[in-house]
Amino acid sequence: MRVLLITPPFLQCNAPYPATPLLTAWLRESGVEAVQADASLAVLLRLLSAPGLRRAQAALGQSGGAAAGARFFQEQADAYVAWVEPVVRFLQGREPALAYRLVRAGVLPEGPRFRVLRAQELGTDGSLSWAFGVLGTGDQARYLASLFIDDVVAAVSAGIDPGFGLSRYEEKLCQALPSFGPLAERLEGAPTLVDDLIDEVATDLWQRHRPDVVGLTVPFPGTLYGALRLARALRQHSPTLRLAIGGGYVNTELRALADARLFRYVDYVCLDRGFAPLLGVIRHAAGGDDAGLVRTFLCRQGRVALADHQTPEPRQRDLPAPCFEGLPLADYVGLAEMLNPMHVLWSSQRWNKLLAAHGCYWHRCAFCDTELDYIRCFDPAPAARVVDWMEEAGRQTGTCGFHFVDEALPPALVRGLAEDIRRRRLAVTWWGNVRFEPGFDAELAALMAASGCIAVTGGLEALDDRLLGVLNKGVTVGEAVRACAALAEAGLLVHAYLMYGVPSQTAQETVDALERVRQMFARGILHSAYWHRFAATIHSAVGSDPRRFGIAVAAQAVPSFAQNEILVMDPADDGRDELGRGLHRAVYNYMHGREIERDMRHWFERDVPPPRVGRDAIGRLLRGEAETADSAAGTRRPGRLQPRPPRRPGPVR
Repeated sequence: MRVLLITPPFLQCNAPYPATPLLTAWLRESGVEAVQADASLAVLLRLLSAPGLRRAQAALGQSGGAAAGARFFQEQADAYVAWVEPVVRFLQGREPALAYRLVRAGVLPEGPRFRVLRAQELGTDGSLSWAFGVLGTGDQARYLASLFIDDVVAAVSAGIDPGFGLSRYEEKLCQALPSFGPLAERLEGAPTLVDDLIDEVATDLWQRHRPDVVGLTVPFPGTLYGALRLARALRQHSPTLRLAIGGGYVNTELRALADARLFRYVDYVCLDRGFAPLLGVIRHAAGGDDAGLVRTFLCRQGRVALADHQTPEPRQRDLPAPCFEGLPLADYVGLAEMLNPMHVLWSSQRWNKLLAAHGCYWHRCAFCDTELDYIRCFDPAPAARVVDWMEEAGRQTGTCGFHFVDEALPPALVRGLAEDIRRRRLAVTWWGNVRFEPGFDAELAALMAASGCIAVTGGLEALDDRLLGVLNKGVTVGEAVRACAALAEAGLLVHAYLMYGVPSQTAQETVDALERVRQMFARGILHSAYWHRFAATIHSAVGSDPRRFGIAVAAQAVPSFAQNEILVMDPADDGRDELGRGLHRAVYNYMHGREIERDMRHWFERDVPPPRVGRDAIGRLLRGEAETADSAAGTRRPGRLQPRPPRRPGPVR
């Protein structure tokens, strides 16, 4: 049997999503004829072409889109059509010399994203030299080309298909979707231009591969509609074709699936890691009975049933290196839409994505899906095996940049990885997610940097000792701060995931957390960060026992389709959404070097209490002292972590 694995629209367009390369390699090693395709990239490139933009122009003319971005696109359609393919080739790395033209003012049509640039991000001399310097032509051109692409996407979203986004499609529709009804209505409704493009790509894939089984990975809500749209189109080509979906969204949202309407579009819904379930699906499609299915939903006599023949998944150590054959590696599009080095690192180039360990070695955080396999079942590969994968992936792709997509890389595995990379004298670049804990000290951070590590991401969460205890994070603020400092001192970029609205969190604690974050940016301990609104899921400790955390769960009907996030009522809620807007504004500016020394209360639209932490609170934690409230500015730590000088003309309000 021939199996086709597909990444559906829409995901980040700078690199292949890791699911299909890993599954393709494993199926081939298991004797299955498996091929793969990236429909997300294919649909996007079909739109971002001269013919695609002419179709967008015609669709906008029919819809009469009144949004400013859509009107500007219509007025400048000829310029967009003329430039879109050269810009895409530049962002693919095919035409680097084009940078010298793109940086000139007036060469590209300058839509709404450019107007924001002119208003907020140019230096006093009217240039971007503050960010890119004298010789940063290529980086500056990539930034401007990314704004050009953003304007195209905004025009399509405003005037043709409101659900369209560069790395998501119909995400709002598919988030918290208790019934399949709205999604079925959208799938069977009048198609948009983006729908037509998806259908065309489905036809191309069918004609090229003629598969017997198709597997679609659905990692996020913003890929569910695209996956089902592809499935709908593919099914029309062959009544005997069997279609399966799996992935992160399925694993978290569809574990209590009862709505049989989904099975008009797919035949199987696979849970958890997918290796054993997918092999069971292939055997079932070849004529096997239901007893061979593993953690797989299917429809029988109009009712949803779960077939779960107990079959173990392969160990992480026994998996092969990902297979990239069949993916158009030269066609991925690197974007740089923010003037922040960590965000540029994330999205501006192609990374070989690897998974060193399945699950999380801590798996105790109260907000995390600790009841599910992808968190609970920790299974690391030996460091030497991981480096073998790196070498093989490098040979296949011709590039030696690696992004480890683990839940959290353990310090011991990181040490072994770094030592083995150095032992083999490999010239590689890598980064990944960690827990900011004492294991990441100065010695390990230096070893990581010497082996090619350039950045880390990790959760600081609420950045308050009491709340870290509530969340069962397993570290203190001081330990997390010192880990960040050690990593930054070694020259690594450090990005932090932050959280507000934690059960029982007060406005005072929120303000204190932002003051700590401000001081970390001032010292260069943080280079990038993002605030997430706390959410309770049914698979977390908070969701399974909310009373223990002092919150109540709102009554709701039992869903027949998706179920994950639950609505909670917290007596301590003190206008958190309003506070959240201030947190986002502050950190956005801090990431760009703006207003770091300004009183952090400036960012809020309401009166908030002054921070209780002193102006040198982070300095005290770095020195191993107790954090105390003081009004003095304190002495900055000497060395690399000096505060950065102001370099931006003005803040984003």
